[in-house]
Amino acid sequence: MQLRVTVLACVFVSALLGSSTLFAQESEEEAPSKPEVEFVWSQFVASSIIEGGDSDPVYGGRVDIYAEVPGSAIGLDDSITIDIHPEFRYGTGVNGDIGLLPSQTGLFYPADDGEEFDLSVSVTKRWKSGTTLQVGKVNVLDIAQGLPVVGGGGIEGFQNLAFALPPSTIVPQELVGALLTVPTKKALYRLWVFDPELRTQDSGLEDPFSTGVGALASVTFPVKLGGEPGYYAVKLAGTTRTGPPVEVLPSVLVPPAGANFGRKKGTASIVLAGYQFLDTYEDAPGKGWGVFGQVFFSDGDPTPLDVSGFFGVSGNPKFRPQDRFGVAWFRYSLSDGLVRDLDHVLAFEDEEGIEAFYTFEVAKPLRITADVQYIDSSIKSRKPGWVLSLRAVTRF
Repeated sequence: MQLRVTVLACVFVSALLGSSTLFAQESEEEAPSKPEVEFVWSQFVASSIIEGGDSDPVYGGRVDIYAEVPGSAIGLDDSITIDIHPEFRYGTGVNGDIGLLPSQTGLFYPADDGEEFDLSVSVTKRWKSGTTLQVGKVNVLDIAQGLPVVGGGGIEGFQNLAFALPPSTIVPQELVGALLTVPTKKALYRLWVFDPELRTQDSGLEDPFSTGVGALASVTFPVKLGGEPGYYAVKLAGTTRTGPPVEVLPSVLVPPAGANFGRKKGTASIVLAGYQFLDTYEDAPGKGWGVFGQVFFSDGDPTPLDVSGFFGVSGNPKFRPQDRFGVAWFRYSLSDGLVRDLDHVLAFEDEEGIEAFYTFEVAKPLRITADVQYIDSSIKSRKPGWVLSLRAVTRF
């Protein structure tokens, strides 16, 4: 079923490409813009090394198609674009072998095992001022890929979810809603309104907002330190949802029946984040390296996280600016109330870890990443362990 849907999505994109070619033949003066399509094939080989655990290498992968269809290709104006992102995941990963946080974000969505398909479709309106409004089903990992210094998304850069898409359990990875972005000379403002329920492998149209409504408001300030660009953000998020987001939690973190934790309605959080370049390269525009960090605070009920943070260094080496490197530390804390309710079943503590990677660009279509992680799991009975992996990403 998943393969058939994938083929249909590819045929749909191909049809859009074909239709744009036909439009272009009608008139050179009124030729519509052509859709832009990128195919990305990511392959992962990884092994988890932990006392008493299985360290045999496992293989998995994913195929992503990123299609941006301009409005003129379908009879509208080019201030409107349609973004289409079919994704297909296959094979096996090492998520959950050591830590509770996924160590291979690229193999965690749209599901954590086997052959799985998902499709995101959204429409974006752009104004001359630079303001945009995006409405539909949005994969937040696509947005995380554009973060300065750190990047994100799990396909490039760091692989652990702690850095690829820092979890809050408030803003879902795949959401249905409206995303407003307003750039000004002094700051970048964002306001998102969304369904707080995770909409992976779900259109979100059957029962939208049935569990409540979520919102995120943020402001990002561009700052120059020592002549190098930096970006500092404050983000507020919350939902009216009652109870924890059980659809995103590992089974061991789902509160038992009769638990005191998770009965509240609504939750809120605040994030302070910074991304600062320390050096940029005149002979390689857009390339450089710097530091990044974030701290997260929430009321801790019904969201299962209360405090978290990370800090790291990432960017492009000056001797090979087409490559990329990074090393970072993270720490995530489970809510005290949840830990107490689960204590008679399984004992938990904070999860902490370090990740380092180096990406070597073999050629423009192919990038190979060597990645190592040391993780001290939030499950007390587990010994700390290592995740060693190789990632090959081909773009065409």
